[in-house]
Amino acid sequence: MPETDSPSPAEHACRLPRHRKSPGAARRELRDFLAPFPVGELLLPTGELLVSELVTNAVQHARVPRDRLIHVHFHLAPDGALRIEVHDADSEKPTLRDVPVSAETGRGLLLVRELARSWGCSPREGGVGKSVWCRITPEGAAA
Repeated sequence: MPETDSPSPAEHACRLPRHRKSPGAARRELRDFLAPFPVGELLLPTGELLVSELVTNAVQHARVPRDRLIHVHFHLAPDGALRIEVHDADSEKPTLRDVPVSAETGRGLLLVRELARSWGCSPREGGVGKSVWCRITPEGAAA
């Protein structure tokens, strides 16, 4: 069960274990967060896909002990833009890769790059590791 804290009505944060079920838990957290907001219906399909990809990357690729948690943070701006952040304790930045058409994996960051209004990676404030984030807007999500 994720640990949850909610700084304000337009923000939500939770901590998830490094486990194969965590992308699903992150999608549920996002659905619950966006449910009260009218713009939530527009953001949800793209937001669910992108949070799932970012959490999956943290679960599969972060080189940290298994007991380290993944921190997920959502922020809904007054203009309806949604920022999704996924923090993990590995400082190595993710990289886009060329993936053969026949590959069944390896396209997560490509999806983030193509579907998000913007995205990036930055060192975590006050700690080890990184934050990979993306920003989507209702206009971009509806396209």
